[in-house]
Amino acid sequence: MDTYGTADHDDHPMLNRLIKLGLFLLAQGIAVMLMAFVALLVSFGTSWSATTEQASLLQPGDARSGTLLLKQDGAYTEAIRLGIDIDVTVSGPTLRARVTQVFRNPTKDWVEATYVYPLATNGAVDALKMVVGDRVIVGDIEERQQARVIYEQARRAGQKAALTEQERPNIFTNSVANIGPGETVLVQIEYQEPVHQSGNEYSLRLPLVVAPRYSPAPIVQSVDFRNDGSGWGATHSDPVPDRDRISPPVLDPAKNAPVNPTSITVRLKSGFALGEVKSHHHNVKVESPDNTTRVVTLTAGAVPADRDFELTWKPAAAKAPSVGLFREHVGDADYLLAFVTPATAEQAMQKPLPREVVFVIDNSGSMGGTSIVQAKASLTYALSRLQPNDRFNVIRFDDTMDVLFAASVPADAAHVGEATSFVSALQARGGTEMVPAMRAALTDTLGDTSMVRQVVFLTDGAIGNEQQLFETITAMRGRSRVFMVGIGSAPNTYLMTRASELGRGAFTHIGSVEQVEERMRGLFAKLENPAVTGLSAKFSEAKADVTPAIIPDVYRDEPLVLAAKLDKLAGSLEIKGRVGDRPWSVTLPLQNAAEGKGLSKLWARRKIGDAEVARTLREMTPEESDKAILALALDHQIVTRLTSLVAVDKTPSRPEGEPLKLSELPINLPAGWDLEKVFGERQQLPAQLHERHADARNQPAARRPTPAAPDAIRLPKTATSAELKMIAGLILIVLALILFVFNRRQPLLTDAA
Repeated sequence: MDTYGTADHDDHPMLNRLIKLGLFLLAQGIAVMLMAFVALLVSFGTSWSATTEQASLLQPGDARSGTLLLKQDGAYTEAIRLGIDIDVTVSGPTLRARVTQVFRNPTKDWVEATYVYPLATNGAVDALKMVVGDRVIVGDIEERQQARVIYEQARRAGQKAALTEQERPNIFTNSVANIGPGETVLVQIEYQEPVHQSGNEYSLRLPLVVAPRYSPAPIVQSVDFRNDGSGWGATHSDPVPDRDRISPPVLDPAKNAPVNPTSITVRLKSGFALGEVKSHHHNVKVESPDNTTRVVTLTAGAVPADRDFELTWKPAAAKAPSVGLFREHVGDADYLLAFVTPATAEQAMQKPLPREVVFVIDNSGSMGGTSIVQAKASLTYALSRLQPNDRFNVIRFDDTMDVLFAASVPADAAHVGEATSFVSALQARGGTEMVPAMRAALTDTLGDTSMVRQVVFLTDGAIGNEQQLFETITAMRGRSRVFMVGIGSAPNTYLMTRASELGRGAFTHIGSVEQVEERMRGLFAKLENPAVTGLSAKFSEAKADVTPAIIPDVYRDEPLVLAAKLDKLAGSLEIKGRVGDRPWSVTLPLQNAAEGKGLSKLWARRKIGDAEVARTLREMTPEESDKAILALALDHQIVTRLTSLVAVDKTPSRPEGEPLKLSELPINLPAGWDLEKVFGERQQLPAQLHERHADARNQPAARRPTPAAPDAIRLPKTATSAELKMIAGLILIVLALILFVFNRRQPLLTDAA
């Protein structure tokens, strides 16, 4: 048998060699395929990790254009969503709002949710409740730093906790820690706010979305010297140090369905017979239990939070009540809220004073879409209302600036026509450098004291450096009066109201093209008629702490609103002033005051506003202002920039060792905005802002800076890892060995042939 086997083997030497060669090549091919598969897996792993990093780190308009993704077991799940319910009760001159936010966690992870949301600028936030199952946890007001410490300790300990912090008077941040897999947590916030009155109309506004804020990059350091004369001071280089806290991720409406469905119920108890009740931007159902009460709900049940809700109502009588007086007893003090609408001077008896009006229009990227249409229509209407004896100028700005005329010009047909053409050609683009435009508008080159000087500023106010604007107005206002016109579906009402207050003017909001003529007509009634000036308030018997401390001028159809803390409710309140060139006064007996709700909170909130204004005007030092604000906030239990609401469930819910993931909830882009105008064209601030005169035809146009990515974008970690390099090197070595062996086998193939 051995002889046969050997003979058989020797008879087919070529076949054996070919079989061995085939098996060798097959083994090498399998090895190459395995190595390639491993490399492919590593490549995908790197790509996935980069995508995840990008989704969690990029700002709006980039990879995180829709939502955040939470990774679990190699898969990706959409982050928790938010639902909102707003319930408002109007009781005469005040309203009480309850905002319920629903945080749901559909993942298998324990998560922490953060959400930036707007509230009313003049609202006093004073209550926080967290509901988990059948457990209700009530929040407490603490100093801001202490509240953050309490929250962080609870978060680390696995306890459910909620924290409400004020970033601006109209922007708040809510944080909720340790939401378990599949759990739903309700966080309820309540605030008190005065009802707004203008002429024959009462109104309330519910902000529903935080518009993206333009935050200028720091260029020049500002210097703040101490008041002790020591010569030492501090520099401040970032105009918006908290830019990350007021810039939530924003959805691209072209790629994502709206989020944050919101339901609204308003129970309107006016105290007088009601006439027209109107919602300006939402379809509503109105029920009428009696002639002084209305119940208003959204027709659709719930709507995306992408525009402010505005409700107005009028009395059934021809004119609204011109006087209102309300009181509340809290502790050992009485609180008073008084509304008085001064008499209107007859226009025929008043000789119109010549005016110098400087119009400023914002044509930055955030004004893209319907906002620029509203702004241009408003300014065109305003130009048509100018009188022949007026003088005017027009300034437009984004991250550059144009001044139409070198100085104010007569409002004749030629100049008005040129200005109208200039305005009609404007397009929205670029950043929002508002401070240089305000500085140019307040520069008084005429100095003619016989003319009334007015600045009409049209903008959505979408900036983060509000304080810089306030300081500019304070330093340069001179004899000018600043009238702010808020444009769009979600204007920055904090900026508008504070700027008009510091500028001794008024604030008007235009939320749609349909409102342009009506609202601008109301504004010109203020511009063209004399203000009520020299106002003072005096109590005959009671000792009173009145806010505002310095009573501002009021304009045609505007009520004077005073809040006071009294040691006793006795005697009367006398208010004096001048309407045009005539004296005016009214006396209110305090015993006629009706019962009001939440007046002590409103008084405290307005006193806090007084302290902030006094700080801006340098009438109080920062230390004095902070001390007054903190004392008021703690005494009256309201949220401020120095105090926060914190609620903690004492029972730990997250098991020890379980990781906690952060989910930053996205918001909608405000209705009518253009995402590319806001994020695609955000400009780098030029080294020096370009100012040019549009009538200087021979001057070269200022070159626009090249577009830059948004400030807060952080790049994903996409660098090749060391492990990938090692595996790639190993693959190359194996391929080299295969080629070497294959070349050595070439003689075998030749012999076989």
